[in-house]
Amino acid sequence: MNTSESFIAHLIELRTRVLHSFVALLVAFVGLFPWAADLYALLARPLLAKLPKGGQMIATDVTTPFFVPLKVALMAAFLIALPYILYQLWRFVAPGLYAHEKRLVLPLIAASTLLFFCGMMFAYFVVFPVVFGFVTASAPHGVAVMTDIDRYLSFVLGMFVAFGVTFQVPVAVVVLVRMGMVTTAKLREIRPYVIVGAFIAGAIFTPPDVVSQFMLAIPLWLLYEAGIVVAGWVTTKPQEAETRNP
Repeated sequence: MNTSESFIAHLIELRTRVLHSFVALLVAFVGLFPWAADLYALLARPLLAKLPKGGQMIATDVTTPFFVPLKVALMAAFLIALPYILYQLWRFVAPGLYAHEKRLVLPLIAASTLLFFCGMMFAYFVVFPVVFGFVTASAPHGVAVMTDIDRYLSFVLGMFVAFGVTFQVPVAVVVLVRMGMVTTAKLREIRPYVIVGAFIAGAIFTPPDVVSQFMLAIPLWLLYEAGIVVAGWVTTKPQEAETRNP
């Protein structure tokens, strides 16, 4: 097979994987569409639980009550289809990887996906009740807290991404150590700077209250420590295998 034929074959394979991923996303979205409003109500529950008695959310645009729940259904569909989408990505890149790379990449993809979901769950069940409780309690007397549903969705998505990315720290640490770009000893040496950076990130990506900043900074630090432990184990294991089989 010449270079041109090989390139065309790769394009066809990529098209197939993208098409399969799109179909999976579409099927999940169609299945969730009838419950779009319920999904938004579930997403809004942490805020609604903290609003004063009689408090409610509002929609400032004519089409917002229809499109916002639709966005939530699409987001949920993407999360449901994500494992299959990542599997299609794996099917596309796997033929070009060496055996040892396959053994490393697949667990990293699985761990990265699981950690991202864990970050979202941590934000929803732990961070949101604290943040929304602080925000509603800080409202001046006589001010009714009525958040626009579209702005609320944007805020929630931003927090999900922030905590989902934060929970990727162990994966990033393992990759850096495995690629030889840094050692576990160096990671331990720069620990004080990482802790300071974690609190700076907490101040940037969370509302301006000390509790929510700590709730991002402390998990970030602990995940960094977990990444060091796992990276040390991952790098030691191949060395022991080489020692047993010279």
